[in-house]
Amino acid sequence: MAGATRGAARSESVEEREQDGLKVRIVRSERRRKTISGRLLNWRTLEVRAPNHIPASELDQAVQVLVERMLARRDRQRHYRSDEDLQARAERLNQRYLGGAAAWQSIRFVSNQNSRFGSCTPARGTIRISDRLAQVPEFVLDYVILHEMVHLLEPGHTASFWDIVYRYEKAERARGYLMALSLEEDLDSE
Repeated sequence: MAGATRGAARSESVEEREQDGLKVRIVRSERRRKTISGRLLNWRTLEVRAPNHIPASELDQAVQVLVERMLARRDRQRHYRSDEDLQARAERLNQRYLGGAAAWQSIRFVSNQNSRFGSCTPARGTIRISDRLAQVPEFVLDYVILHEMVHLLEPGHTASFWDIVYRYEKAERARGYLMALSLEEDLDSE
């Protein structure tokens, strides 16, 4: 019972703002005493946790420093995987799971896919992968690439399409990861 009382007594306030292209979610807490910390929740959202008693001017300075650090980290990490990396991965996956049957004109990361992880236009042979996936585990990125490549062979989500996709042994695990990522992003946008 004491744990429930302690939890109920804890008060937090949440403020959200936009800063340098990042959504910044500031959580002030009576329980936090000294430190201000920040972490990227996803490519677009920075969560900052701070004590309630910190003056607004001090918090604003700390937020600016954290935003700059996180943008620099994000940019370094985002460049970890390139369009050339996507091409090499696609070639490897095509050989291993599709017997070399898929043919595409281009595959690249794009920044304009906020509600999808990837897309394929079979008529043009183009595959686009959301840059939100530049830092996901390799098995997840491989799943999305393979999923989009299978659309070159089977345009719809037919039973035949899923039979091919599920040749990838980590497909179910990758789908679970992507579902959790979508839920996290949905919660961040509320």
